[in-house]
Amino acid sequence: MFQAKLRSDILKGIVDVVSTLIDEAKFKISDNGIQLKAVDPAHVAMIDLTLSKDAFEQYSAAETDLGLDLEKLKEVIRLSKSGDIIEMRQDEERGRLVLMVGNVTRRMNLVSTEGMSDPKVPNLTLPARITVTVDELQRGIKAAESISDHVALNANTEGFEMVSDGDTDSVSLKLPKALLVDLQCSESIRSLFPMDYFSTIIKAIPSGTNVSINLGNDLPVRLDFDIAGGKGSVRYLLAPRIEND
Repeated sequence: MFQAKLRSDILKGIVDVVSTLIDEAKFKISDNGIQLKAVDPAHVAMIDLTLSKDAFEQYSAAETDLGLDLEKLKEVIRLSKSGDIIEMRQDEERGRLVLMVGNVTRRMNLVSTEGMSDPKVPNLTLPARITVTVDELQRGIKAAESISDHVALNANTEGFEMVSDGDTDSVSLKLPKALLVDLQCSESIRSLFPMDYFSTIIKAIPSGTNVSINLGNDLPVRLDFDIAGGKGSVRYLLAPRIEND
């Protein structure tokens, strides 16, 4: 059983960050809120999302799983205006999710969750943490994504740098410690990542959000940030590209 009311901008934010990796999602519903853990089809990236029931205008639920087509959810969100409340209700008899936006009602068949895994989030020890506004990263990505199919993330005690080296051109975003929200790094760190994944993830994060980038040498990067005014959180993990000697 699931019945809730949620602001359209919060639902849009959730769908945007999840749909960067997958088309269909299994949301685990409990009386405390919702959670999602998923990996992309190529097993290169992972998302771990939680949203407290406090983020909802109204929330009533028992433990269940909801399989949703994210493109269909986007169609519903497009019907809404800023500040609109979207009502959601599980129709258990018909296997549907009923969504109401103003005077419009959309009845959406649920997706089977039988083949959807519950990935375990790896417990990584990453020695560097850089906290920065996502707007800086988005500006750097906009400049770099046409240069190369990979991006290097570098950190040391002085700051953070994002570098993209192509055959003829290169682009770098260099942020000294004074321009970062926070920097915790005691050694030089460098890892390389696929540009298409990193770019898509960074673009999906809402403007104005502070993002914590957790790095190690040739280890996955972990990106942590809050959603819904701190009443939810998102964690991305992205596997590195190992550089050839």
